[in-house]
Amino acid sequence: MAMKRITKRWLFNSFGVILIILLAIELIGAAGIRGYYYNSVRSAINSRASVMASSLLRYSEDSSVDYQAQVRNLVENFEDKDKMELMAVDGSGNVLLTSSGFKPTGQVEMPDHALAFEKQKTAAAGSYSFGEYVGKLDSEKVMAITMVSPVQDSEIAALRFVVSLTRVDRQVRTLILAVTLVLVAILCFVGFSSSYFINSIVIPVGEIGVTAKKIAQGDFDARLEKKNDDEIGDLCEAINYMASELAAGEQMKNDFISSVSHELRTPLTAIKGWGETLVGATDHETIEKGMGVILKETDRLSSMVEELLDFSRMQNGRLTLMMDRIDIIAELGEAYLMFTQRAMREGMTIRYDEPEESIPVIGDRNRLRQVFVNIIDNAIKYSDAGATIAIAVTHDDKTVRIAVTDTGCGIKAEDLPMVKKKFYKGNSTRRGSGIGLAVADEIVSMHSGRLDVDSQEGKGTTVVISLPIAHKKVEE
Repeated sequence: MAMKRITKRWLFNSFGVILIILLAIELIGAAGIRGYYYNSVRSAINSRASVMASSLLRYSEDSSVDYQAQVRNLVENFEDKDKMELMAVDGSGNVLLTSSGFKPTGQVEMPDHALAFEKQKTAAAGSYSFGEYVGKLDSEKVMAITMVSPVQDSEIAALRFVVSLTRVDRQVRTLILAVTLVLVAILCFVGFSSSYFINSIVIPVGEIGVTAKKIAQGDFDARLEKKNDDEIGDLCEAINYMASELAAGEQMKNDFISSVSHELRTPLTAIKGWGETLVGATDHETIEKGMGVILKETDRLSSMVEELLDFSRMQNGRLTLMMDRIDIIAELGEAYLMFTQRAMREGMTIRYDEPEESIPVIGDRNRLRQVFVNIIDNAIKYSDAGATIAIAVTHDDKTVRIAVTDTGCGIKAEDLPMVKKKFYKGNSTRRGSGIGLAVADEIVSMHSGRLDVDSQEGKGTTVVISLPIAHKKVEE
């Protein structure tokens, strides 16, 4: 379908314009060739007429010469009788004498004769008047030019030159045919070369369309061959890259679904198990322990559901912020306190030297606290017992930077560029949905800040959150 549309557009636009131009060249060339040859014939007649006019003028001025006899002699002994016919004509258009010796019987149609005598009425005395006719006489195309004699009282009132255009038209047709063949050859060359060029575009575009449909239907292994190093080749590479990214995204999404399913099933299993245990239980210690596990797992489920809701809002562009002037140090301190007991239980140390002065930023306190919680939670989650997690705050006049550094398992170098992408989990053995860091990065970006991750596998990870400092108090 694409081939038909592009080819049709090319035929009507480019090829159509070329065809019109060549037709115009053909018509102009034909008119030019015909005009050139006819002008050559006209010039030859006018040249002979000028010579004759000089002779007639000389005879008319010499009283000792029989003007009538001299004119007859000129006609009978005309030198160019093989090229043209010379006729002596009276004032009524009757042919008196011809250079060929054959005098036509009856009246001969002479439009040029009538035109010449019409012009003679307004011509100056002693001047020559000419009349021209190009057309058919007795089924033969001719060019006839009549020259009125300066001596009007003579029987021979005009001389008429007649040239057959049969040979001239034959030469004109031959040249026009040659020009036509050349133009047809040019048109064929343009057509074949353009067709080759169009096919070099249309065929790859068709292949791209077929491959794109396969990718759209879920075949992410479909690939295009880059045949040429041009724009089409670049497009093929882009389609292949898109397919690779979609395949990677699809795999991460599947891993995410599997991970979330597992993460949801684990606390639900624990809640169900302890719920069944507590039914009819009378031991106070067992009841207290079971209720503690149920509350803990419920909090875990609630946190996961909230994380999923935030991700859904982010995907739909409905993640909103309640902006206010806040103390970022206070929010960070609260997030730190939330994890001190957990870190101690898991045999880890969190080191945080809280700055004495407050640092104001314009932001959503709950969302920023959510970011800090996510980063510190990840640091604990991906570290083992005995690890140290350090929280440091630095700032200048414009920006505050919060760095969370752990000594955990770290991230592989090839995985580092992908850690902020949705669904990505660097370590499938650890708990988590793989969307927390993506949400955190989006929240920081909405605060005009940056979230940067630096890591070395086996040594640990550093996450730096950079936010602009607020210097003017927000008016209520």
